Amino acid sequence: MSKVQRKNLYPDTLYRRVVGGHLLYAPVVTVKGGTTIYVSGLVSRNKAGDVIGKGDMAAQIRQVGENLKLSLDAAGATFKDLVRTVTYVTDIDAFFANVDARQEVFGEALPTSSTIGVSRLSHPDFLVEVEAFAVIDDGE
Repeated sequence: MSKVQRKNLYPDTLYRRVVGGHLLYAPVVTVKGGTTIYVSGLVSRNKAGDVIGKGDMAAQIRQVGENLKLSLDAAGATFKDLVRTVTYVTDIDAFFANVDARQEVFGEALPTSSTIGVSRLSHPDFLVEVEAFAVIDDGE
């Protein structure tokens, strides 16, 4: 049995962001036990370093999601282990117009989440960057 105890909280006193009938994030997550994983900002590059989805927010969200999956796999985690994401986007409206792509990537995982509009990311072709935090059983 896992020693990690995760609980998503949805206080009635806070606004809940719902798009297409789906909650986009959990307002509060508590975690007891486990090992914390920190994933640095991921952008829309493949393993060869090519930018994927130039000018296409949905394609970039999907590539970032694939990179996040690979990162979590390397640490022995899955999307269900995510407790927090921070998403930086160069166009908030385009991001929310393509939020279904995020839902495809994250599925039922509902980490806490912040989305921040920025004027530019580290390369002019990047539209989205995601940092992530996960907690897994420490194996003891």
